[in-house]
Amino acid sequence: MTSPVALYQTAEPVPYPAALAAMEARVAAIRAGTAAEALWFLEHPPLYTAGTSARPDDLLAPDRFPVHPAGRGGQYTYHGPGQRVAYVMLDLSRRGRDVRAFVADLEGWLIATLAELGVRGERRPGRIGIWVPDAPGGEAKIAALGIRVRHWISFHGVALNVDCDLDHFAGIVPCGLAGHGVTSLAALGRGAPMARVDRALIDSFGRVLGREVVASGPFPDLEGTGQPPAMAQETGP
Repeated sequence: MTSPVALYQTAEPVPYPAALAAMEARVAAIRAGTAAEALWFLEHPPLYTAGTSARPDDLLAPDRFPVHPAGRGGQYTYHGPGQRVAYVMLDLSRRGRDVRAFVADLEGWLIATLAELGVRGERRPGRIGIWVPDAPGGEAKIAALGIRVRHWISFHGVALNVDCDLDHFAGIVPCGLAGHGVTSLAALGRGAPMARVDRALIDSFGRVLGREVVASGPFPDLEGTGQPPAMAQETGP
């Protein structure tokens, strides 16, 4: 029987270096067999991250927010309050070691989550992320995706725009895709409390990835970094 995925949620925005260090530690522990696979819900303070394919010209306002090398695939993206970031640390050796299939599952997870929230999200060939075809002003991106795999353990994950400041995306070319807008649940008139978004993410994760999710208390790898302790995910409406 496959063991449950441990679910953590951090209440306060987590600086990116602390989050990256915590993920690195968890990946090592999963590989060593000393920690369970994990799903971590959090928010970051306003910042940009640069993936391994980031082009310098796509950083339009380098002094606007801190810029952090991410080590994940992809290009530039924005993280900030009102955006649900979900980091996914799974052992892909248990999933056939098929990274493309895993990415498709993450896309399917976001699409299923959006459907629960009354929004139609779609894939687009050649474009990373999830798109809303009928957003005001035309098609727009609502969720980003970028992962890294080390020794068949995944980390990084997805970011869903719930009620974030969309103007902050103007400092970059998001994911290197010029000429395409960004949107959020709030901008679409589908605003929801973060707890409701989290419940939809949890339910959809089980259906799409076929794994049980269990709230697991404080995120242990964040302790000792000087950051506020994580709190177990509340699963109410």
